[in-house]
Amino acid sequence: ALWMQSSFSFTVTLPCSQFTPVETNTHRIKSKMAYPDNRPEASSKGSAAPDGSRTYLLGGNWKANGTLASAEKIIADFNAAGPIPANAEVVIGAPFIHIPLCLMTLRKDIAIAAQNCSLTGTGAYTGETCASQLKDMGITWVILGHSERREGFGMAGEDSELVAKKTKLALAEGLKVMFCIGEKKEEREAGTTMDVCASQMKPLADILSKEEWANVSIAYEPVWAIGTGLTATPEMAQETHANIRQWVSDNVGADVAAAVRIQYGGSMKGANATGLLSQTDIDGGLIGGASLKMDFFDCINGVPSP
Repeated sequence: ALWMQSSFSFTVTLPCSQFTPVETNTHRIKSKMAYPDNRPEASSKGSAAPDGSRTYLLGGNWKANGTLASAEKIIADFNAAGPIPANAEVVIGAPFIHIPLCLMTLRKDIAIAAQNCSLTGTGAYTGETCASQLKDMGITWVILGHSERREGFGMAGEDSELVAKKTKLALAEGLKVMFCIGEKKEEREAGTTMDVCASQMKPLADILSKEEWANVSIAYEPVWAIGTGLTATPEMAQETHANIRQWVSDNVGADVAAAVRIQYGGSMKGANATGLLSQTDIDGGLIGGASLKMDFFDCINGVPSP
């Protein structure tokens, strides 16, 4: 028993058994995270992408949304949502606090991403979460360079050099990266969309090997379409995606350009996913608001058959 005495000579006896659930729960969490077989089984439909073609990548970005209860609810809904097309890879970018829940309970055919990682390794970096810690936890993807982080929210935004360095470090630790780029409304109206996208990609192209590009996707997110309800038409999005692929071909290599997946990240939802995903150079989506509800599976099911 544990004895505690107050200044009033009042003695309280608490059985040791009252403290064991804390240890037991910690052990249970670690056990579930270490053994992914606790997660519901995968379920697929259709055919895988043919050899030499790109598998669609559908990423959900929950941003800083949700409570424990709402996360449990959407995970349960996703687990019961039926099969995922075999030619699609699906990833959920959860807030850090909900990552353990996803790792323990989300179906096996949906991978888990972090929404950011630090430019550091482990050490005295208060408030940071490093790539090696994410990898150790069982995370496979990280979203880097999102426009909200480039812009900043009450703090300095991340510049393209920083995002490139973070990407290099994350890849070195074994993570895959959704590397975000995109222009603001005034930049599109000024006709400088590709100038902006190129300036964001160049620092990355300067420091990555061709082999490292195999674990990078490019998420093109027109900033003017994020959370506004505005969406580029499929033809507008295709034009920019084709230009991005051509830039990669010219500045990295034709082989990398042919293989790299370019996601569309401007308010994709079930109502427009089929039209966007039917375009030649649109290889998936980085989906915000729709990923917080069952509309995410409408996007997933909008993937064309091989």
